[in-house]
Amino acid sequence: MITTIIFDIGNVLADFTWEAHYRSFGYSEEILQRLADATVKNPLWNEYDRGVMSDEEIIRGFIENDPGIEKEIRETLRDKGTMVVRNDYAIPWIQELKEKGYRCLYLSNFSKSSHVQCAPSLDFLPYMDGGILSYQEKIIKPMPEIYQLLIDRYGLKPEECVFLDDTKHNLDAAEKFGIHTIHFQNQEQAIEELRKLGVEA
Repeated sequence: MITTIIFDIGNVLADFTWEAHYRSFGYSEEILQRLADATVKNPLWNEYDRGVMSDEEIIRGFIENDPGIEKEIRETLRDKGTMVVRNDYAIPWIQELKEKGYRCLYLSNFSKSSHVQCAPSLDFLPYMDGGILSYQEKIIKPMPEIYQLLIDRYGLKPEECVFLDDTKHNLDAAEKFGIHTIHFQNQEQAIEELRKLGVEA
């Protein structure tokens, strides 16, 4: 029996809208592509999430990838407030699940600066029963340690949990701990799959 629903945040409870954020600065298509390649498509972005390196160290790494757009990189990352937008269904869905007796946790790769800057879009977090943001623990999905930490911290029985994430390799890692998983595409699809697991979603 499922007792706990674990949510990723980005592209599940909130949309990660980096394209719209970058476009809001009015850059050319060429600059937009270079920005994406230098930052969000750069493996260094995972270190941004993990929080081991400082924001400035990571930004310098992005700049090294493309020194010709230092100004644009710094400008777009100075305030990432519009990079995350909360989905309208997030709070009502969490409330409904909790009213039905399910525990709702989050497990998300999220940088400290993003957490601070995007706080208005993360207003659903207080409605949840807890969870882990990667930067707080210096570990990121799909590192096994983050799943074990969640299990230990909240006294979870993996077979009673289901994890919703939009990234397959994060789900594969969770499955190794015996956690049920749903590859999230949209709320309707997730509800359908939750019901197959016996969840009144």
